[in-house]
Amino acid sequence: QVQLVESGGGLAQPGGSLRLSCAASGFTFSVYPMSWARQAPGKGLEWVSGISNRGSETYYADSMKGRFTVSRDNARNTVYLQMNNLKPEDTALYFCARVRSHDYRVYDYRGQGTQVTVSS
Repeated sequence: QVQLVESGGGLAQPGGSLRLSCAASGFTFSVYPMSWARQAPGKGLEWVSGISNRGSETYYADSMKGRFTVSRDNARNTVYLQMNNLKPEDTALYFCARVRSHDYRVYDYRGQGTQVTVSS
């Protein structure tokens, strides 16, 4: 079955960096675009970034542009999210998700998430 397992979250100071990973299994990873989304306490799910199936196209929410970088390694069935210049408002549970169609905000599977906390 489809499995998405995130890792790499933790505590970071403002201005710091974290790199999230998402290991995929149970489907042909290289066929699917992937996205990252997040959910902060008391808020709804927020789309963060998306990457095409071959990694040639990447997309970001406005507040993440210039700070976050999404990438993927299809040989390792893994998608990454490099997060730099972290801000307290980036504190959230981060999910990777398989994109269902051409809309990077519509998913059919997502992982359990990895917690990112940005605090001094």
